[in-house]
Amino acid sequence: MTKDNHSLSARVFHKIRKDILTGKYVRNEELKEKAIGDELGVSRTPVREAFRQLELEGLISIVPNKGACVIGLSEKDVHDIYEIRSLLEGLCAKWAAKNITDEQLQELEENIYLTEFYARKANQEQMVDLDNKFHEVLYDASGSSELRRVLIEYHLYVQEARSISLSNPERVPKFMNEHKAIVEALKEHDSRKAEKLAKVHMKNTMLNMDEIGWGNLV
Repeated sequence: MTKDNHSLSARVFHKIRKDILTGKYVRNEELKEKAIGDELGVSRTPVREAFRQLELEGLISIVPNKGACVIGLSEKDVHDIYEIRSLLEGLCAKWAAKNITDEQLQELEENIYLTEFYARKANQEQMVDLDNKFHEVLYDASGSSELRRVLIEYHLYVQEARSISLSNPERVPKFMNEHKAIVEALKEHDSRKAEKLAKVHMKNTMLNMDEIGWGNLV
């Protein structure tokens, strides 16, 4: 495979994976190579290569002579991801407390202000986007490109769960307060406190999903 073909297959893979994880393609839905290729403006070859990668990740199942079928994430998968994320997000906040810049702190405070604004308007889409940005700033502030890479992957994997979680009006003010508390710990450069708060933030999100009911996701 040439470098260009490999790059094309990678782009197709990331697009299909994102569509699965954000709910465009649902569990047990059949994925057709030609239809996806036509949609993305590519031949069947990069789609076929993407399918192989997606099967390795456990997101789809390829049945000979039948095609590909979406598996997606199970309730246990998402639980496991949140358990792992709680540890990694804690580590990220711990490192960020040591490395964060004034500019990054200002960006986080502006993020909270905007989140409160869109929460009053019940604009869930904007809140999810701002939550993405909040965590990305933290990942950058950790100073670890490897930790950032892993956390961004996990963040994507639970994107639909986070969107559902923020649809609960009782959760929104709590999640904003948790973000505020994390930022205060970062401003104090208190590594232990920041780590603990980041872990609690992940745990509370998972508990909220338990209350809502995982049937909304899986």
